[in-house]
Amino acid sequence: MKVQNLPGTTRRAFTLTALGASAAIALAACGGGSTESAESEAPAGGETSATLTMWTDAERAPALKDIAAQFKEDQGIEVDLVIKDFAAVRDDFITQAPTGKGPDVLVAPHDWLGTLVQNGVIAPVQLGDKADDFTEASVQAMTYEGQVYGVPYAVENIALIRNTELVGEAHETFDDVVAAGEASGAEFPFLVGLDPKQADPYHTYPLQTSFGAPVFEQAEDGSYDVSQLAMNNDGGKEFAQFLADNGDQGTKVFNSNVTGDIAKEKFLAGEGAYFLTGPWNVPAIEEAGIDFAIDPLPTAGGEAAQPFIGVNGFLVSSYSENELAANEFVVNYLSTEAAQDALFDQGGRPPALISSFEKAASDPVIEAFGEIGTSGVPMPAAPEMQAVWADWGATELNLIKGNESDPAAAWEEMSKNIEAKFNG
Repeated sequence: MKVQNLPGTTRRAFTLTALGASAAIALAACGGGSTESAESEAPAGGETSATLTMWTDAERAPALKDIAAQFKEDQGIEVDLVIKDFAAVRDDFITQAPTGKGPDVLVAPHDWLGTLVQNGVIAPVQLGDKADDFTEASVQAMTYEGQVYGVPYAVENIALIRNTELVGEAHETFDDVVAAGEASGAEFPFLVGLDPKQADPYHTYPLQTSFGAPVFEQAEDGSYDVSQLAMNNDGGKEFAQFLADNGDQGTKVFNSNVTGDIAKEKFLAGEGAYFLTGPWNVPAIEEAGIDFAIDPLPTAGGEAAQPFIGVNGFLVSSYSENELAANEFVVNYLSTEAAQDALFDQGGRPPALISSFEKAASDPVIEAFGEIGTSGVPMPAAPEMQAVWADWGATELNLIKGNESDPAAAWEEMSKNIEAKFNG
């Protein structure tokens, strides 16, 4: 198996200007079942001055164990690693933190910040000069309303994976990508998994932004203006027509019957020329023995295709009785090169720490995803984003299925429904 890198990719520092899972990359997809301690049955956070409690998942616990041991040796404070099912951890944290039963520190994706801040359960952290050691986008993602709330450790985004046995070179536009996929003779020229109820605005977002229709406008500091949608414009309506034209009643490039699992299965079987996905599917592609390349995201509307960036990091509970110790552990131990290297080695997620990323980028897959991420934007963390997904996804699915006779009008109605939720 040979991995081809991006044409012209450099080894420059991974300084992003900008999810999912969220979506697929979200920590909600991580973890196992019941809650259990990775160290001991120590009390919950804050019950003794000599113990911090950290909620994590089974994947990260081994790397965190060594860092926690170093913290205990240096500071005399034990860190009890409690393994949680991250499908429920956000709600559990919001409920338990005020009662004193929550953790002092937790691992979380950045798009939870708005909800956690709104509920008053996390405290700002002081990165100080250390902020310059991280990619700009990762710090930006961990910033909400001007305050930094977490130490970032991993960044993820999607890219276009090409079967190089079927298509020999990269293409810049969506039309050229599809044409090359069709010329290859593959059963599926272009694969992207769609949820049978909500389509997948996360994966199709780069194509939408290439029409000049971002979900919200961004200020120069990277913050979002969530007072109204930015995608309710001419570009958004053109994108709606694009989905209909390439859906079930059109070219069938977007197939409402192809779920994420099916898309993966078809690509692994060598039946797809291209697969729009993230690094989480790369190990399976490598194991299948497919020669592949990581290509830049193609433009469909003429402007740059910008993926969502998802950032995972470490947060401190505002209810911690050991807040100083928790900040010391997060800011001065989990931010180190050794810690971020260990977390990368354990989970394979591109590090947010620039020096760790530069080492990880010796892997051409990591380097290529990082290069593509430089054009991305952080997934909005504001609570208002939760009001966007359902209408956005349902409308995209109807457009792809060919259920909308007037795509522009359907997009307009979707936007009005979402804005009504903001104002209601």
